[in-house]
Order: sequence, then structure tokens, then C-alpha cells
Amino acid sequence: MNTTSAFQPPSFKHFIPSIKPQPSNSLSILQYSTNNPFKMNNSNNNNNNNNNPQVSFDESAYEAERLRLDAKARESMAIEIEQIDDDDPKGWKWRIRKRIWDMMEARNIAQFPRPVHHRIPNFVGAPAAADKLSRLEVFLKANCVKVNPDTPQKQVRFLTLNGGKKLLTPQPRLRTGFFSVLESDKLNPSTMNEACTSVGVAKYGRPIGLDEKMKVDVIVIGSVAVDPKTGARLGKGEGFAELEYGMLRYMGAIDDSTPVVTSVHDEQLVDDIPVEKLLIHDVPVDIICTPTQVIFTNTSIPKPQGIYWDKLSPEKLGQIKILRQLKAKIEQETGQKLPTGPSEKLPPMAQRRQKR
Repeated sequence: MNTTSAFQPPSFKHFIPSIKPQPSNSLSILQYSTNNPFKMNNSNNNNNNNNNPQVSFDESAYEAERLRLDAKARESMAIEIEQIDDDDPKGWKWRIRKRIWDMMEARNIAQFPRPVHHRIPNFVGAPAAADKLSRLEVFLKANCVKVNPDTPQKQVRFLTLNGGKKLLTPQPRLRTGFFSVLESDKLNPSTMNEACTSVGVAKYGRPIGLDEKMKVDVIVIGSVAVDPKTGARLGKGEGFAELEYGMLRYMGAIDDSTPVVTSVHDEQLVDDIPVEKLLIHDVPVDIICTPTQVIFTNTSIPKPQGIYWDKLSPEKLGQIKILRQLKAKIEQETGQKLPTGPSEKLPPMAQRRQKR
């Protein structure tokens, strides 16, 4: 029986509210709100005592800021790509990422947060792709599902909890912790939506450590680009999906048979990811869900067996406390010092809008 048919999942719409037209003869005092720099309080001069001024959205200001950030991201990417050596084993990945990010912005199939550069892009139709994912046999039979914390997979996290399953989700970029487990029986309809956000995970989730004994039945990861014929996948370039996968392997929570699923827009499907250039820690996907189709890749790409310390740079290790703890633990248990990978320049972080 399809467990998703008994409820109506909420639609996570674009955050821009409808703009209320103002009378042509009215003068307004415009003030940015503290929560959103693009929302403005419109107080009519003839009604200064109004305690509930109308709140509208400055669409032109939002679009101007989006375009400014997009231009900045494109410029940054162009500089990075010009500096890539032909021998750089990761250079080809950045060229594909840039092409997909630029395409999604140009065709307006990207949703908030924008620009999508340096992000797992939130795409138009993400809830429809999530619905297809939730109907997969491996998902329906799963008791525990690990889902990435990015915006386009928010509906997947909701459907996991609403389906009575355990949700395992990492802290964003693993910088504030490790993984958190959320259980549907400890949530109610009014808190379940919030539990799907980073704030809700911190509020309702139970943090776990590397010694937690658990079995993960399905892994859902976000992608920038994925090849439907081979299962080869590119993330946003920070390597966190690979590190999360490696740590779950270390914990014994997953193995080669654990299905890896991604949800993307159809336009994120590519055919030019060279399998022979993939690195040993790159995670392939078994199933791809788009707004229009489900693809079983039957990938033959080997899955990572753990964390490859000789590939992990000192800069990346310095970012993630849980990795440093794991490294120290293994070295103490084995009495041997683990290798360290070559130094690297970490990719730029996604641009965040600042409060004004």
C-alpha cells in the first residue's frame, strides 16, 4: 500500500508573498523589516497610528540583489576556472557545475535561495520529485532514511517523518555537530514541518555520536549534476556527502547494498561525467528521481568503503570537529598515525544575504 496517499503533503512554495497594490495617491514610508530585507512596512501618512501596517514585498529590490549576487558568483567561478590547471583532477568537475548553475539561473528553473551557485540547487518541481521518491519500494520499506539538509530535499525529509520513519540528517557542513535523529512519534503535525528545517533539527532532533548502533536503509543526497546512464554524480564541491557516507560506513550503518537516491531537475541530467576521472571517495547513485521520471542507474561504479584519510586535506580536517575526533580515536586504538592528504584551497561558500 502506498503510504503517501493518505495525506496531502504541504507545498513548499517560493518565499515571495503576493504584492498588495498600493493606492496611487498614497505616500508611503518604506522601512526594511529586521527579518527580511526585502519586506517593507508600508505606513500610510494619514494613518500613522495603525499598529498593523501592511507588509509588502519589494520584488524589484529582491531581483536586483539576486542579480548582483549571481553576477558576483559567476565572476568568482570564472576566476576559479581560469586558474584551474589541465592536470587538476577536480578541474573538470567545476566546469560542469558552472554550466549547470548558469543554466538553471538563465532558464529560471532555480528557486530560493538564489543564486544557486555553490549550492545544491533548489529546483522547480522539487516537491514532485520528492513525491516520486517517496513511492519507491526501497523507501516504503525503509525504517530509517538519511537525507541531506539542503532546501530541495526538504519535502523528502517531511515525507520521511510523515511516513512514520526515522530521519537521519547531518548538521549543515558538519560544523556544529554530527548527525541528528528525528522520530515521527515524538512530533505532531504542528512541529513536523519545522522539524524539517535546520532550526527544527536542532530543536527536535537527538544528536548521535560515532558509537551509535543503527542501520540506515536508504541514503538521499543532493546533486548539482548526475549521469542517468552511469550513476556518476557531482555535488557542490565541498565533499560533505562523501564524508558523511564514509562516516556511516565506519559506523557500520550502511554497506554496498544500501541504495543511494538523489532528486534533481530533469535539466540536471548530464552525459559528460567521465567515470574514469572520478575519485575513490566519490559516491555514485542508484536511483534518480526528477519531477517527471524515476531512473534506475544500475551503476557499476564502486561505492566508497570509508574515509580515505590520504585524500583529506588539513584544511578540510580543520573545518570538521567530528572528523578530528574520529581521527584521534582511530590513531589511539591502532597506535598508528593516519596519513593526511595534500593541502587545498577550499571552494567559496554560498553567498548569504545580510540583514540591513
